[in-house]
Amino acid sequence: MRNKNLLIIGFVWPEPKSSAAGSRMMQLIIAFQSQGFKIIFASPCAKSSHAFNLERIGVSQKSIELNDSSFDDFIKTMHPDVVLFDRFMMEEQFGWRVATHCPNALRILDTEDLHCLRKGRQQAFKDNKPFDRSYLFGDIAKREIASIFRSDLSLIISEAEMDILKNDFKVDDSLLVYLPFLLDTVSEEYIDKLSKFNSRQHFISIGNFLHEPNYNAVIYLKEVIWPLIRTQLPQVELHIYGAYVSQKVSQLNNAKDGFIIKGFAENVSEVMQQSRVCLAPIRFGAGLKGKLIDAMQNGTPCVTSTIGAEGMFGNLNPNGFIEDNAQEFANKAVLLYNKESLWSEKQYKGFQIINQRFNKTEHQDKFLTVVTEAIQQLNNKRLVNFTGQMLQYHTMQSTKYMSRWIEEKNRK
Repeated sequence: MRNKNLLIIGFVWPEPKSSAAGSRMMQLIIAFQSQGFKIIFASPCAKSSHAFNLERIGVSQKSIELNDSSFDDFIKTMHPDVVLFDRFMMEEQFGWRVATHCPNALRILDTEDLHCLRKGRQQAFKDNKPFDRSYLFGDIAKREIASIFRSDLSLIISEAEMDILKNDFKVDDSLLVYLPFLLDTVSEEYIDKLSKFNSRQHFISIGNFLHEPNYNAVIYLKEVIWPLIRTQLPQVELHIYGAYVSQKVSQLNNAKDGFIIKGFAENVSEVMQQSRVCLAPIRFGAGLKGKLIDAMQNGTPCVTSTIGAEGMFGNLNPNGFIEDNAQEFANKAVLLYNKESLWSEKQYKGFQIINQRFNKTEHQDKFLTVVTEAIQQLNNKRLVNFTGQMLQYHTMQSTKYMSRWIEEKNRK
């Protein structure tokens, strides 16, 4: 029996050292490889210097073009059994071509996070209004939810987003797969080797600066929260790490105030283990926060916001504190920084969360079982998803002719 072929159509090339999305993609690749899939990763995006060399782990790489029929020849030759779309924009661009030329391929959408939720919260924040359905049900939602219905399976990283899709958008459970980060368990031997409380100093905050929720959180730290902490801990520094430091980010650096822009972290574990407390005052966003995962894996307690904590802890106590009020956020940060017994207690909570909520073996096995069953029952699965059939029909007509028009226009 031949190995099955998987085509991944990436919005960007994976950058596991730059973003949680990059780490997530690598976890999916490794999961499929564990089942013997032969994988090709294709993307229309230009590669950055931070892109992971997939060929090192046996994954073929191919550049593809938007609105170009060369993709049709490529996919007919490859003849994938499964196609994974990295975010709904890639399903919009290439889904109709896959459906036309490889109708029997299982189509999976990895949402990364719900874009309509993140964008809606961002707009509500800008408008200084409470987030409600009027912000959720925007144009992005119409596109993203249509993409979910057109796909055979959609991977959802957060239980909170599963609830929104089922309750607010009435997406059938059979189309959704809850798949959080897939992480190795933290062993007692590993914990024993970690830097202890007295070996650590300073606060840390980390996140890709191209991601607007991260940049906004840094501004909030700079203007509001850090001055409140610095008043109580005048000798302590806050080290800000993240990929893609722009000039507007660099200008936030102020050594005198202990607010240090460090930039790209080549080794996140190293800088996280040197730090005593992680700060993540995220005011809008969606999905799971990779920075909190990094902190828990490296034994660094956190102070975060309600948005930051969403989907992270379940029924377990957090590895720190959840505060939305700036003064309380600062007070909890100082308390965690100063009190070793509390710090140790919260550190251990983080290890429990990693082991109980993000167990790689447990979630990966369930996911791969769902994929196998979906491949075997594909026709029946599509038959009961009439909304998806309807959207596929109309999308293939409209998107197909728009794409053909753009292709012809580009030739002139």
